[in-house]
Amino acid sequence: MGQMRGKASLAFEKPPVIISSGSVAGTKEGQGPLGHFFDRVEEDDMMGEASWELAESAMQRQAARIALKKAGLFPADVRYAFAGDLLGQLIATSFGNLDLAVPLFGLYGACSTMGESMGLGAMAVAGGFADRVLAMASSHFATAEKQFRFPLAYGNQRPLSATWTVTGCGALIIAGEQKENALRSGKGAAGNRSALARITGITTGRLVDVGARDSMNMGAAMAPAAFHTIEQNLEDFQVDEHWYDKIITGDLGEVGHRILLDMMKEKGRDLSSILMDCGIEIYDKEKQDTHAGGSGCGCSAVTLCACILPKLRDGTWKRVLFVPTGALLSTVSFNEGQTIPSIAHGVVLERV
Repeated sequence: MGQMRGKASLAFEKPPVIISSGSVAGTKEGQGPLGHFFDRVEEDDMMGEASWELAESAMQRQAARIALKKAGLFPADVRYAFAGDLLGQLIATSFGNLDLAVPLFGLYGACSTMGESMGLGAMAVAGGFADRVLAMASSHFATAEKQFRFPLAYGNQRPLSATWTVTGCGALIIAGEQKENALRSGKGAAGNRSALARITGITTGRLVDVGARDSMNMGAAMAPAAFHTIEQNLEDFQVDEHWYDKIITGDLGEVGHRILLDMMKEKGRDLSSILMDCGIEIYDKEKQDTHAGGSGCGCSAVTLCACILPKLRDGTWKRVLFVPTGALLSTVSFNEGQTIPSIAHGVVLERV
């Protein structure tokens, strides 16, 4: 009970730590500004598989095994996996995790799934329900277009407000800090320096629906959810925005990023110097035709692994608020003319 903060947040008395990460990205992502920082960049987005969906499953297997290898662990050393994707009934996750044989919680938070998996995984570790967990999320441009929009061969025109679904998967191993240090001390590990970052708190988002209906403008639909979660986090922890070195949204893209800045400004908060968006960082606007930026579960997941965690580990940033955002529409709800509810989950990450 003492770990609860405000209406929707937790502050962990014994913060779990991220001990390793694994990132796998597609060809377009590998050509972007973060390309050199991914653990693996695929030369073929089919990844040698018979379908796009099987290719996304292959990415999950690869990312999980990279994270495990970096941590010096086997799948049997992990208590639970918390993972998800954008596909109906989580088929990328289901088939991607078969060979791992780790007890699985399949999650759907749309593009916010990485934040959801980290939050639930951290709660399981901090509560003593697991010693180590795997948190993972993926997306694939071709599988998302096939499911939510049009077949690739159709060649439909995309408006400038549209984002490009990232082909990528990010995976983390989250563990209890004290136990992990004790186990690793016998292997010559350098104590806390083996960890990438601490998860010191979370803020669980709530559904926000402002009546948006344009599936080609996800940034506008998700920005209000990001605004609510950030405000709730600051209220629950009784801090202001400058408590963080960076506040990092998942995939608002340029349109949603501007909307969020304006909403914050109306609240009296100037985030212009500290607000960052993974969807803007992952692609080169001048050289890559991605319009408003990147999106998808994999967007925030691979940017976290390739950019955010390294900057926490080397001391560039001491504390960040990571806020993946998700638009909770489906082909059924969209075709029935429904609005697009959105959600954002906040994860407080601090340097070890």
